[in-house]
Amino acid sequence: MKKYLVILWLILIPSWASAQSVSAIDELSAALQGIEQLQGSFVQRQYGQNDVLLVESSGTFRLLRPGYFAWEIVSPDSQLIIASPEFIWYYDRDLETVTRRPVTGTALMSPLQVLGGNDVALREGFSVANGDKGSFILTPLSDDAGFKRLNLQLDGSRITGMDILDNLNQRVVVVFEQMDSHTKLSSDDFAFSPPDGVDLFYYDE
Repeated sequence: MKKYLVILWLILIPSWASAQSVSAIDELSAALQGIEQLQGSFVQRQYGQNDVLLVESSGTFRLLRPGYFAWEIVSPDSQLIIASPEFIWYYDRDLETVTRRPVTGTALMSPLQVLGGNDVALREGFSVANGDKGSFILTPLSDDAGFKRLNLQLDGSRITGMDILDNLNQRVVVVFEQMDSHTKLSSDDFAFSPPDGVDLFYYDE
Protein backbone atom coordinates (compact mmCIF):
# COMPACT_ATOMS: atom_id res chain seq x y z
CA MET A 1 0.00 0.00 0.00
CA LYS A 2 2.78 2.39 0.83
CA LYS A 3 4.01 2.59 -2.77
CA TYR A 4 0.62 3.90 -3.80
CA LEU A 5 0.76 6.67 -1.23
CA VAL A 6 4.25 7.59 -2.39
CA ILE A 7 2.89 7.76 -5.96
CA LEU A 8 0.93 10.82 -4.89
CA TRP A 9 4.08 12.87 -4.33
CA LEU A 10 6.84 11.32 -6.45
CA ILE A 11 5.04 11.70 -9.76
CA LEU A 12 3.78 14.21 -12.34
CA ILE A 13 1.19 14.43 -14.78
CA PRO A 14 2.64 13.84 -23.00
CA SER A 15 0.19 15.89 -24.41
CA TRP A 16 -1.83 17.35 -27.19
CA ALA A 17 -1.85 21.07 -27.99
CA SER A 18 -5.27 22.02 -29.25
CA ALA A 19 -7.69 24.88 -28.83
CA GLN A 20 -9.62 22.70 -26.41
CA SER A 21 -6.60 21.98 -24.20
CA VAL A 22 -5.66 25.66 -24.04
CA SER A 23 -9.20 26.49 -23.00
CA ALA A 24 -9.21 23.66 -20.47
CA ILE A 25 -6.04 24.82 -18.75
CA ASP A 26 -7.48 28.32 -18.46
CA GLU A 27 -10.66 26.90 -16.94
CA LEU A 28 -8.72 24.77 -14.48
CA SER A 29 -6.44 27.64 -13.53
CA ALA A 30 -9.44 29.87 -12.85
CA ALA A 31 -11.09 27.19 -10.72
CA LEU A 32 -7.96 26.59 -8.66
CA GLN A 33 -7.35 30.31 -8.19
CA GLY A 34 -10.59 30.37 -6.20
CA ILE A 35 -9.07 28.01 -3.65
CA GLU A 36 -6.81 29.72 -1.13
CA GLN A 37 -7.11 27.22 1.68
CA LEU A 38 -8.90 23.95 2.18
CA GLN A 39 -9.07 21.06 4.61
CA GLY A 40 -11.17 17.97 5.07
CA SER A 41 -11.12 14.19 4.98
CA PHE A 42 -10.63 11.66 2.23
CA VAL A 43 -11.12 8.01 1.30
CA GLN A 44 -8.39 6.57 -0.92
CA ARG A 45 -8.74 3.30 -2.86
CA GLN A 46 -6.01 1.49 -4.80
CA TYR A 47 -7.11 -0.80 -7.64
CA GLY A 48 -5.08 -3.45 -9.46
CA GLN A 49 -5.74 -5.13 -12.79
CA ASN A 50 -9.39 -5.50 -13.80
CA ASP A 51 -10.19 -2.85 -11.19
CA VAL A 52 -9.74 -5.26 -8.31
CA LEU A 53 -9.66 -3.32 -5.04
CA LEU A 54 -6.29 -3.80 -3.36
CA VAL A 55 -6.60 -1.59 -0.31
CA GLU A 56 -8.73 1.21 1.08
CA SER A 57 -7.43 3.89 3.40
CA SER A 58 -8.77 7.07 4.96
CA GLY A 59 -7.43 10.20 6.55
CA THR A 60 -7.35 13.99 6.55
CA PHE A 61 -5.71 16.71 4.47
CA ARG A 62 -4.88 20.41 4.61
CA LEU A 63 -4.05 22.75 1.72
CA LEU A 64 -2.78 26.33 1.61
CA ARG A 65 -1.95 27.90 -1.74
CA PRO A 66 0.60 28.32 -2.98
CA GLY A 67 2.93 25.51 -1.99
CA TYR A 68 1.64 23.92 1.23
CA PHE A 69 -0.23 20.68 1.80
CA ALA A 70 -0.51 17.94 4.39
CA TRP A 71 -1.85 14.46 3.66
CA GLU A 72 -2.32 12.09 6.59
CA ILE A 73 -3.48 8.50 6.42
CA VAL A 74 -4.91 7.38 9.75
CA SER A 75 -6.38 3.98 8.76
CA PRO A 76 -5.36 1.26 8.29
CA ASP A 77 -1.75 2.52 8.53
CA SER A 78 -0.39 5.76 9.95
CA GLN A 79 1.50 7.92 7.46
CA LEU A 80 2.00 11.63 6.90
CA ILE A 81 3.11 13.72 3.94
CA ILE A 82 3.80 17.42 4.50
CA ALA A 83 4.96 19.81 1.78
CA SER A 84 6.21 23.38 1.93
CA PRO A 85 7.70 25.43 -0.94
CA GLU A 86 11.12 24.02 0.05
CA PHE A 87 10.68 20.39 1.12
CA ILE A 88 8.39 17.37 1.02
CA TRP A 89 8.43 15.23 4.16
CA TYR A 90 7.18 11.65 4.33
CA TYR A 91 6.73 10.19 7.81
CA ASP A 92 5.84 6.52 8.17
CA ARG A 93 4.87 6.09 11.80
CA ASP A 94 4.64 2.30 11.53
CA LEU A 95 8.19 1.95 10.18
CA GLU A 96 9.46 4.93 12.23
CA THR A 97 11.14 6.50 9.20
CA VAL A 98 11.21 10.09 7.91
CA THR A 99 12.17 10.98 4.33
CA ARG A 100 12.84 14.53 3.14
CA ARG A 101 13.13 15.59 -0.51
CA PRO A 102 13.59 19.07 -1.94
CA VAL A 103 10.94 20.71 -4.08
CA THR A 104 12.94 21.28 -7.24
CA GLY A 105 10.36 22.52 -9.72
CA THR A 106 7.58 21.29 -11.98
CA ALA A 107 9.44 18.08 -12.88
CA LEU A 108 8.56 16.66 -9.47
CA MET A 109 5.09 18.13 -9.23
CA SER A 110 2.61 15.64 -7.78
CA PRO A 111 -1.21 15.50 -7.97
CA LEU A 112 -1.43 17.07 -4.53
CA GLN A 113 0.91 19.86 -5.59
CA VAL A 114 -1.34 20.59 -8.57
CA LEU A 115 -3.97 21.63 -6.05
CA GLY A 116 -1.57 23.59 -3.89
CA GLY A 117 0.79 24.94 -6.54
CA ASN A 118 0.89 28.04 -8.69
CA ASP A 119 -0.39 28.80 -12.18
CA VAL A 120 3.06 28.89 -13.80
CA ALA A 121 3.93 25.41 -12.53
CA LEU A 122 0.60 24.06 -13.76
CA ARG A 123 1.07 25.44 -17.26
CA GLU A 124 4.71 24.36 -17.52
CA GLY A 125 4.20 20.87 -16.14
CA PHE A 126 0.96 19.59 -17.66
CA SER A 127 -1.27 19.22 -20.66
CA VAL A 128 -4.91 19.72 -19.66
CA ALA A 129 -8.11 18.60 -21.39
CA ASN A 130 -11.76 18.74 -20.38
CA GLY A 131 -13.26 15.55 -19.01
CA ASP A 132 -16.80 14.54 -18.13
CA LYS A 133 -19.03 16.54 -15.80
CA GLY A 134 -16.62 19.41 -15.19
CA SER A 135 -13.56 17.26 -14.61
CA PHE A 136 -10.08 17.93 -16.01
CA ILE A 137 -7.63 15.37 -17.39
CA LEU A 138 -3.98 16.25 -16.70
CA THR A 139 -1.16 14.51 -18.54
CA PRO A 140 2.53 15.01 -17.65
CA LEU A 141 4.89 16.72 -20.01
CA SER A 142 7.87 14.94 -18.43
CA ASP A 143 9.02 11.55 -19.67
CA ASP A 144 10.07 10.77 -16.09
CA ALA A 145 6.54 10.91 -14.74
CA GLY A 146 5.49 8.09 -12.44
CA PHE A 147 1.92 7.97 -13.71
CA LYS A 148 0.07 8.34 -17.00
CA ARG A 149 -2.93 10.47 -16.15
CA LEU A 150 -4.72 12.45 -13.45
CA ASN A 151 -8.44 13.06 -13.63
CA LEU A 152 -9.24 15.94 -11.30
CA GLN A 153 -12.92 16.25 -10.43
CA LEU A 154 -14.35 19.63 -9.46
CA ASP A 155 -17.76 21.11 -8.90
CA GLY A 156 -17.07 24.75 -9.73
CA SER A 157 -14.17 25.60 -7.41
CA ARG A 158 -15.05 22.72 -5.10
CA ILE A 159 -12.70 19.74 -5.40
CA THR A 160 -14.53 16.43 -5.14
CA GLY A 161 -11.96 13.79 -6.14
CA MET A 162 -8.91 12.57 -8.03
CA ASP A 163 -8.48 9.47 -10.22
CA ILE A 164 -4.82 8.64 -10.95
CA LEU A 165 -3.61 6.05 -13.48
CA ASP A 166 -0.05 4.92 -12.81
CA ASN A 167 2.52 3.43 -15.20
CA LEU A 168 1.41 -0.10 -14.27
CA ASN A 169 -2.15 0.76 -15.31
CA GLN A 170 -3.29 0.63 -11.70
CA ARG A 171 -5.57 3.29 -10.31
CA VAL A 172 -5.57 5.38 -7.16
CA VAL A 173 -8.98 6.93 -6.56
CA VAL A 174 -9.46 9.65 -3.94
CA VAL A 175 -12.83 10.99 -2.78
CA PHE A 176 -12.84 14.17 -0.69
CA GLU A 177 -15.35 14.73 2.09
CA GLN A 178 -16.24 17.26 4.82
CA MET A 179 -14.57 20.13 2.98
CA ASP A 180 -13.84 23.30 4.95
CA SER A 181 -12.58 26.40 3.13
CA HIS A 182 -13.31 28.87 5.94
CA THR A 183 -11.13 27.83 8.89
CA LYS A 184 -7.95 29.88 8.66
CA LEU A 185 -4.65 28.12 7.91
CA SER A 186 -1.12 29.50 7.97
CA SER A 187 2.35 28.20 7.09
CA ASP A 188 2.76 27.29 10.76
CA ASP A 189 0.12 24.59 10.29
CA PHE A 190 2.53 22.82 7.93
CA ALA A 191 5.65 22.93 10.07
CA PHE A 192 7.28 19.56 10.65
CA SER A 193 10.14 18.35 12.86
CA PRO A 194 11.14 14.66 12.84
CA PRO A 195 10.30 12.92 16.11
CA ASP A 196 13.14 11.58 18.25
CA GLY A 197 14.27 8.06 17.49
CA VAL A 198 13.14 7.78 13.86
CA ASP A 199 15.44 6.85 10.96
CA LEU A 200 16.12 9.90 8.78
CA PHE A 201 16.70 9.87 5.00
CA TYR A 202 17.54 13.30 3.57
CA TYR A 203 17.86 13.14 -0.22
CA ASP A 204 18.88 16.77 -0.58
CA GLU A 205 22.21 16.30 1.19
